[in-house]
Order: sequence, then structure tokens, then C-alpha cells
Amino acid sequence: QVQLVESGGGLVQAGGSLRLSCAASGSIFSINRMGWYRQAPGKQREVVALITSGGSTVYADSVKGRFTISRDNAKNTVYLQMNSLKPEDTAVYYCNAILSERLRGPLQNSWGQGTQVTVSS
Repeated sequence: QVQLVESGGGLVQAGGSLRLSCAASGSIFSINRMGWYRQAPGKQREVVALITSGGSTVYADSVKGRFTISRDNAKNTVYLQMNSLKPEDTAVYYCNAILSERLRGPLQNSWGQGTQVTVSS
């Protein structure tokens, strides 16, 4: 069984920074893509940033230039550095991984439990 454990959320003033981390553990053969999503109250979950095993990245337009996603493949860990935070960034942030537990095994879509990020104005 695979677990994704997030850390680093909290309360910050507008203009501040936070760094989220997400470590994947358990029966993992390989991780294809990792990423961060967020869900604000009353809104649908949306993609924030994605990163492939090769390091290619994709960002939501709303966070381009402010957020940076990175990963440490040796540690099965993905990070999200969030700078110049705005009140509209307030949401629960979820880690996601597309992975397989064995060679030629099926791809699985795994989620973390979420971490709250609150940006005050």
C-alpha cells in the first residue's frame, strides 16, 4: 500500500512564502508524475503544478512565476515552493502521484490527505 504524506502548510500573510513537501512511501516501483492540486471552499479541486519523472513541469496560470515545483526522485518526494502568496491561494493543498507498485504493473492514482494553506490579507 502506498502513502503520500504532506507537510508544510500553515497560516501566512499576503506576500509571504511557504514550502510544501510530500513524501511517498510503501510499495513503490516507479513514480511517473507527481503534482499538487488545491481545493478552496465551495470550489472544485484544481491543478496547481505537475512534474514528470524527467523534470518537465506544468503550472496553472494563476501561480506561474510565484510557485515552483520540484522533486527528489531518490526520496520519492515532491516539493512546492510558494512565494508572493495571495489570499486567493487559500485552500487545502493535495499531493498526487501516478505510480506503479511493480514492474509492468498498472498505474495508480494516489492522493495525500491534504494540508491547509491560509493566506491572510
